[in-house]
Amino acid sequence: MAKCFSSLLSWFLIFLFVLLHTQTGYGSNATSKSEAIINLRVGVPLKNGFPQFVNVVWDSHEKKYNVSGYCIDVFYAVVNILPFKVSLDIQPFEVESRDNSGAGSYDSLLQQIPAKYDVVVGDITILANRSNMVDFTLPYTGSGFKMLVTVQHGRQQTMWIFVKPFSWDLWLSIVIISTFIGVSILVMERNVNAPTDQEGLPNRKKLSPATILWFPISQAILPERQVVAKNCSRFVLMIWLLLAFVLMQSYTANLTSILTLDQLGPSFFNVNDLRKGGYYVGYQSGSFVKDVLVQQFKFDTSKLRPYSNSAEYHNALKTGSQRGGVAAIFDEVPYLKVFLQEYGSNYIMAGSRYRNDGFGFAFPLNSNLTTHFSRAILKVTESELMNEIERKYFGKKDIEEDSSAEISSAAPSLNFHSFAGLFLITGISTLLALMVSETVIWRRVILMAKAISQRYLFATPPPTETRVHPIHDDSIRGIEAI
Repeated sequence: MAKCFSSLLSWFLIFLFVLLHTQTGYGSNATSKSEAIINLRVGVPLKNGFPQFVNVVWDSHEKKYNVSGYCIDVFYAVVNILPFKVSLDIQPFEVESRDNSGAGSYDSLLQQIPAKYDVVVGDITILANRSNMVDFTLPYTGSGFKMLVTVQHGRQQTMWIFVKPFSWDLWLSIVIISTFIGVSILVMERNVNAPTDQEGLPNRKKLSPATILWFPISQAILPERQVVAKNCSRFVLMIWLLLAFVLMQSYTANLTSILTLDQLGPSFFNVNDLRKGGYYVGYQSGSFVKDVLVQQFKFDTSKLRPYSNSAEYHNALKTGSQRGGVAAIFDEVPYLKVFLQEYGSNYIMAGSRYRNDGFGFAFPLNSNLTTHFSRAILKVTESELMNEIERKYFGKKDIEEDSSAEISSAAPSLNFHSFAGLFLITGISTLLALMVSETVIWRRVILMAKAISQRYLFATPPPTETRVHPIHDDSIRGIEAI
């Protein structure tokens, strides 16, 4: 009985070993986990505008859709570096609704997850309200949206435009340095008197206290000979004339640019000007920007007009709000930069930039694939492959760069910092000349300081007095008698 039981146990152990050996994948027909293929149903937005991002074209010969664009190439690059194999079934979804609701919006595309799609790829902006429906990967591009308006040509000249070349702090600095130089020259020339019968020599009346302010300026504009007599005064006047020459040349150049150059600026500077003026504004059809304009910026829905592509943006802005177009277009920065590459000569981005997280891929909530794709996105964005994809669709310009599209509206005023070095040299030179010229004053100060120091710091105690008692006459007589 025991022998039979031991044989049965041996056969059971052999069977169990063979079963485990087969399940662990050592057999020839087993498939390893790394070779498993995941099938993904990919939803992409189908629209007419901005093919640089997503371009879906029907191929009548092969009876299928060909999908390309910046977002699609980034997705393919991410898929290629995943640690597992993926099979893609790309299915387009039309997002050309004019009212941003129903079956034609990006939100409705995301609502098809997971019933119809396993992942949505395209120019899908990561938003807080959308994160309640799906999980987003890390963004693979920056975004945010701004206002696009026409460029305004013209010069805004006023009766006070002559003070515009210098800022207020520079004007104040000129007055202070002029006063300082006038007082210094007045002090150095106070003891100089010229005979009344000689012309061209210094005269005390010319340097009276009433001329302190206008004397340096008058010398810069209408220089005279031998106005001052001392060499130190002439040195100070020479330094001041050098500073005045630089200031006059800079003033003339800046004023000329203000008066002659055609100054370019946006026709509208902020959202409040558009809303208060009752102007029509546009947005990209199907975009979340409409909700922002209505809920955050408080635009009337009747003042909003949807458009699909760059050509419609151009025609609407060119027509204007009063003739059936719009005064401004609100859209995400990547789209506006693509527009400016085509029609950038007469348009400009203005106002503040309203930020969001950018474009990302959408997966079902709590999907394990979100982490794998996010890690792969980091690897792609940090590689040279990302730069090659951007150059392929956008040229050398970076779609995330928030510059180059805005034009300076006016020549800037020159400020004190532009001439701080010259003012410092002038001040130090004047002080040195004043010290050299007025040696009498400094000698008196030195003598007074020396006297005070000897009196209080190096004071000596008074000498001890020896008292001599007087001798009376009687004593003297007694001594003489002896």
